[in-house]
Amino acid sequence: MIKQEEVYRIGRLGKTHGVRGEVSLQFDDDIFDRVDADYLVLELDGILVPFFIEEYRFRSDTVALMKFEDVDTQQRANELTGCDVYFPRALAANDEGDVSLSLLVGFDLVEANGGTTIGRIAAIDDTTANLLFELEDGCLIPANDDLIRDIDTKRKTIKMEIPEGLLEL
Repeated sequence: MIKQEEVYRIGRLGKTHGVRGEVSLQFDDDIFDRVDADYLVLELDGILVPFFIEEYRFRSDTVALMKFEDVDTQQRANELTGCDVYFPRALAANDEGDVSLSLLVGFDLVEANGGTTIGRIAAIDDTTANLLFELEDGCLIPANDDLIRDIDTKRKTIKMEIPEGLLEL
């Protein structure tokens, strides 16, 4: 059984395309194209289920048409629309490129100088010009490259210099 902490959300399935069982994937992270992955994980009725990729093609920078194995009809593809799509963290750790923002959700934020754990990242707020880590306690920390010292994908930690007084706000 796949556990929630073993995956991270990369997008959502939209409407079907054609009659062969293709469905549009609206994605925030194209990791499935950068890393050799045979499957994506879909959330069906609260259960994480692997679906093996037969083929895909990009429609835009944020949409791909996805064809999964054993999904051969429009009706079957219709059953998948609206599902959240996840990617295995273990495979993402093999990515040689930049670390995906989506992957960082669930990481512990650690103060670089003292080693104190500040909190766990619950979400990434990218709605403003300044990217923010939203911690589980609601605290917002600027996700500035100049402040980040290290990202350890195996330990799921981010070492960061926290500006003095920021945590008292």
